[in-house]
Amino acid sequence: MTKQPVRLVWTGGQQYVGTDSGRHSIVISSHDDENNTGVQPSELLLLALASCSAYDVVSILRKKRIDLRSLEVTVTSEQEPDPPWTYRKIHLTFEVEGRGVNQQVVDQAIELSLTKYCSVAATLRGEAKITFSSEIGSGK
Repeated sequence: MTKQPVRLVWTGGQQYVGTDSGRHSIVISSHDDENNTGVQPSELLLLALASCSAYDVVSILRKKRIDLRSLEVTVTSEQEPDPPWTYRKIHLTFEVEGRGVNQQVVDQAIELSLTKYCSVAATLRGEAKITFSSEIGSGK
């Protein structure tokens, strides 16, 4: 499947504007004193993983008719200390609330996402060990 191209434009210093195929933009930069205006590229990768998996999890839970109220994903990671600073461990913590939500259903949805559906996880899996945990809220 060929996708429309994405585009990156340098705006000076170590700052860039990235635009996806749907014309949605994001500022990307280093986090030093003069360029701290956007998301770091390596953290953008973690956000891509979190959002890719969250998209799948929400879709799976809705198909199971779960009354989902909230979903938050926190990502922690370990990188190699030297260039190219490859991610070696990535852990996603899913906080889920809703009526009818239970640990088994949530964990199955996350597992399906990370092992079958999420293209970002599939891409990273060869380099990084990806793990997850989940916490179920009350769903009041």
